Amino acid sequence: MDWDTLKAECLACRRCELCTDRTHVVFGQGVQTAEVLFVGEGPGQSEDEQGLPFVGRSGQLLDKYLFAIDLDRSKNCYIANIVKCRPPQNRDPLPTESEACMPWLREQFKLLQPKIVVCLGRIASQRMIRTDFSVTKEHGTFVQKNGVWFMGTFHPAALLRQAQNKPAAFADFVALRDKINEVCLHTY
Repeated sequence: MDWDTLKAECLACRRCELCTDRTHVVFGQGVQTAEVLFVGEGPGQSEDEQGLPFVGRSGQLLDKYLFAIDLDRSKNCYIANIVKCRPPQNRDPLPTESEACMPWLREQFKLLQPKIVVCLGRIASQRMIRTDFSVTKEHGTFVQKNGVWFMGTFHPAALLRQAQNKPAAFADFVALRDKINEVCLHTY
């Protein structure tokens, strides 16, 4: 499947109940040759309204962290979510919703073939790294799976609520920059 086909099929998705209240499917955003993939849990209100991932206050914080390590969603990384439609009241995606949406993310992953995946928050980390992954205890550590490096870190929205974790999250991004320099082929 190519990017255009995947996106068209995803935008028409009706695999779970989240499709009934969405304004937009939030497919993802970034460079289709990116070696670094960021994965969040799901769109919030601003993302649902605009059809783009991480565009609200948490997205602004994420962009600052990306900028600090020479990443930019329009130049050298890709951002997606576990679920592509907003859960009501920004609740955690239900297991059935995550399961219905995972084929979209798997196809994005196959097309990207990233070297590094950064899981933003508990939901993405537990889905992609390990079901018992603890972001508060294991953030910033890299785990290699099938030749791809995975790291879990704090979700930007959580950092807005718990600012005391911002220094630790920034340290995770510094570690990410070091890992990029170690394993990525493209110039960042």
